[in-house]
Amino acid sequence: MMNLALFDLDHTLMPGDSDHEWGRFMVRFGMVEEAAYARAHDQFFADYQAGTLDIHAYLRFVLGAIAKYSRAELAQRHAQFMKEMIAPLILPAALELVRSHQKNGDLCCIITATNAFVTAPIGAAFGIENVIACEVETADGTPGGAYTGEPAGIPSFREGKIVRTEAWLKSLGKDWASFERTYFYSDSLNDIPLLEKVTDPVATNPDETLRAHARRKGWRILELFKPAE
Repeated sequence: MMNLALFDLDHTLMPGDSDHEWGRFMVRFGMVEEAAYARAHDQFFADYQAGTLDIHAYLRFVLGAIAKYSRAELAQRHAQFMKEMIAPLILPAALELVRSHQKNGDLCCIITATNAFVTAPIGAAFGIENVIACEVETADGTPGGAYTGEPAGIPSFREGKIVRTEAWLKSLGKDWASFERTYFYSDSLNDIPLLEKVTDPVATNPDETLRAHARRKGWRILELFKPAE
């Protein structure tokens, strides 16, 4: 039997937050108004850290900003974003972790509460084909359609990560019992539901709440890299 390896993205595989970096990028190029965007984003991030984030409100906030632009312009901007903001955050230790699972023949997947527009190319940069992210609604319902600013489907956040993982596995004709071992690497207290679900939870660069929970549970704690200053 093969194993399943699930990875959170922000602050887990990368020493930073891809959504936050995308916000900084939009401010830099005048795509959003700096002060208003920063105030709202800071509050949402505080709610996330406290475990009280309204994921639907947050997604509408970030997706509304990109819905103002064409897909062609967004693609061009995102390529620049990957080169300038994300590439420096893809570090050897994280790549080595991913490659170790791939060399073992494990089925690998990134599962993140950040939206798919931002994260799908990041998954590709890690060499991970499967990315479960918060989906983005398009005007005509096709993958290449104009963004409406609304989320689509069940957000891959908290318990939603379990629901989305199980739906993805079902699409492959698999379930949890299809694997000898199931791993999930995450830094966040918000991922405790999915960490509780797998056979091998790994608190990776964990926040204080997750660190304390992991110690109580006897889970492995992995310091993959030092947090960004």
